[in-house]
Amino acid sequence: METLIKVDINKSPEEQADVLHNRWHPDIPMVAMVKPGAEFRIECIDWTGGQIGNNDSANDVRDVDLTKVHYLSGPVGVEGAEPGDLLVVDILDVGVLPDSAWGFNGLFAFENGGGFLTDHFPEAKKSCWDFHGIYTSSRHIPNVQFAGVMHPGLIGCLPSHELLAEWNKREAELVATDPERVPPLAALPYEDTALMGRLTGDAAAKAAKEGARTVPPREHGGNCDIKDLTKGSKVYFPVYVDGAGLSMGDIHFSQGDGEISFCGAIEMAGYLDLRVSLIKGGVAKYGIKNPVFKPSPLSPKYEDYLIFEGISVDEKGKQYYLDAHVSYKQACLNAIEYLKKFGYSGEQAYAILGTAPVQGHISGIVDIPNACATLWLPTGIFDFDINPDAEGPKLLVDPGVSLASTS
Repeated sequence: METLIKVDINKSPEEQADVLHNRWHPDIPMVAMVKPGAEFRIECIDWTGGQIGNNDSANDVRDVDLTKVHYLSGPVGVEGAEPGDLLVVDILDVGVLPDSAWGFNGLFAFENGGGFLTDHFPEAKKSCWDFHGIYTSSRHIPNVQFAGVMHPGLIGCLPSHELLAEWNKREAELVATDPERVPPLAALPYEDTALMGRLTGDAAAKAAKEGARTVPPREHGGNCDIKDLTKGSKVYFPVYVDGAGLSMGDIHFSQGDGEISFCGAIEMAGYLDLRVSLIKGGVAKYGIKNPVFKPSPLSPKYEDYLIFEGISVDEKGKQYYLDAHVSYKQACLNAIEYLKKFGYSGEQAYAILGTAPVQGHISGIVDIPNACATLWLPTGIFDFDINPDAEGPKLLVDPGVSLASTS
């Protein structure tokens, strides 16, 4: 299989601008053109561009420059693709780059993005994970090993000028409702650290001022962080520009539903093997607004779960109306409190929920006033029995092992 884009993890992203970009903009030139039916490999650096190291300090997580991310490989153009088509992308394989067989998970500091549970875990922490074939384990979290579901956290097509303007308008209006909020309500365009691929000169400068940040998912796909988008999956992306302009990155070795700690997956450099095809006029034919996908026939065979519920009542006892966000937060907090009974710190438990293949479900959304969300924790990832019994939990986790902290 042809490697269409190669990267060098020992070089900075700026030295590889010929094949990388970190903003969405319709004017970014295609790196390569392929025909429908083509199969090819794309290599990707990690989402931070090498800002995080395999060490026992979380200073790099605390200090990471989030205006630079995510670094994406592409865009790849598909011959014959036009606005209104559906770009069909088969993910044939996802893998680790041979000289980078490790990954990291970060609990981000409140001041630098935070995470789903940032009110409870406001300080930067880090865990590093070693890969053993399909399995992973961390020196920072004992008694845990699981099979990874490798996937691109971020993949999508270039937006049109009209769609880009819509994104920037609505996100700026949101930020204007609370402009001093920390963390901010949205990540608005920021030209100083924009990497605009093969655009140069005045065109690059203009695009950098309006290029959309890669932080959220949007209509084109983007940073959806869907853990089941692994090898064997098929994705149908709306096309907005001639050639489609497919870009990707933010590869994860494993992730729990929700990627709850913001840098909640096991982040890595890696590769994607893809096949592309087109459905002409598919957006109108099928009424597509956001991408749809078919999952892989492959998944880790964890059949036994301990399932934690959460309802629309927060940890301070405040009642909300059918709020699934509050409900899932409570399910996560309930799971964390449970794991602490075996000796894990709250931060270690939080990292487990972010990295392991846990399932998140909205289990009930109609019974006023409480939505019910559930978090499914696979019991088989632990080397001891976490199920409740009459004797109660035992402290089985080494208290001398912890997540990497800041100095």
